Amino acid sequence: MARLRLRTSTLALVLLTALSAQGASPLDQLKSAAGEQLGGGSGGAAGMLGGLGLPSIGSGTASNAAGVLQYCIERKYLAGGAAGIKDKLLGKVGLGGGKETQDKGYQSGLSGILNGSDGKSFDMGKIQDQLKDKACGYVLDNAKSLV
Repeated sequence: MARLRLRTSTLALVLLTALSAQGASPLDQLKSAAGEQLGGGSGGAAGMLGGLGLPSIGSGTASNAAGVLQYCIERKYLAGGAAGIKDKLLGKVGLGGGKETQDKGYQSGLSGILNGSDGKSFDMGKIQDQLKDKACGYVLDNAKSLV
């Protein structure tokens, strides 16, 4: 909680300093920057997800992302082409054909733990269903960029 206050205070100070150099209303610019800090200028799902602190997903965590996709598919948060993206991702890292069961990152993902390339982890089991749906979409969108 103290970390969030420090982060918010620091953000406000930086924004007010930057705002004085620009012509827009300080309140408008503060709202815009706060929305961007939360993961999307207009708030909504991206803003909610940014507030959750989801880790970044990169090629080094592709097997984990594939495991999280499977977690999401099994729980009906994702459908359609998600299984195909997961399979392509596994193939790209050489884990297709059942080899994924031996991979620690994939196994962690199956448990709903998202490990980021930034070293952060996120437990999908600790959020509400509505946010799981959005978080699964976040993982899918990032996985698409890796295949």
